[in-house]
Amino acid sequence: MAEKPAFQEKQYAFAAHIRDPEHTPAPAGVEDRRMAIYRELFFNNLRNLLGTTFPVLRKLHSEEHWERFIRGFMQKHQAHTPYFLQLPEEFLDFLTNEYEPSDDDFPFLVELAHYEYIELALSISTDVDDLDGIDVDGDLLEGVPQKSALAWVYAYRFPVHRITQDFLPDTPAEQPVYLAVYRSSEDKVGFLELNPVSAGLLNAIEENEAGKTGRQLLEDIAAAIQYSDVDAFVAHGASALAEMRKLEILIGTRAA
Repeated sequence: MAEKPAFQEKQYAFAAHIRDPEHTPAPAGVEDRRMAIYRELFFNNLRNLLGTTFPVLRKLHSEEHWERFIRGFMQKHQAHTPYFLQLPEEFLDFLTNEYEPSDDDFPFLVELAHYEYIELALSISTDVDDLDGIDVDGDLLEGVPQKSALAWVYAYRFPVHRITQDFLPDTPAEQPVYLAVYRSSEDKVGFLELNPVSAGLLNAIEENEAGKTGRQLLEDIAAAIQYSDVDAFVAHGASALAEMRKLEILIGTRAA
């Protein structure tokens, strides 16, 4: 393999030192005072960017602990993007796949990071809803409900949406915590906690290749969970569907 040109060797040495100054020497012939400017600039910019994207995660940790995350990210993770707004996704990837948890880490660390990242991801998503053939005021029971492309559903082991400095669960919830994150037509991002049934309903709407009506989907779920009063279940389901449309999680209906 051909050797790298001298200027590239210096660039690699410069970058390696910036990433891990404690264990990697600076390039020869560069004054440490100048290197210190770059060391602090890169580290502080990254620390502040990620602190803004993950505000709860940042607030829960001491300055030393937070800086340990940032330094580990710089040392171990090879990012695949030059874009500033995509670095939080790279940081989440680092926490999920490369970070070695310590005894003083929270058990919900990765889930909380994912929950906080999703707000950014949805806010910059380029997905759009195709409203062709959609009746935004259609009957959600008699028509075929349509979920917005800007509504995403996730299941967590911990109630990540309620975590604060005063609420730090150390064991997972008894049941999965379902959250829908959605972006409105005014580009505002919101979260809605779902119960297992409403989460199952949203999943059924998204996978409704057979084109079943909202009523049929609810009747299927009632049968699956052996709910005795089907009419009452459908009535409750209609209220849930209406709330989802109000929040723009559902964009309307198509003809059955």
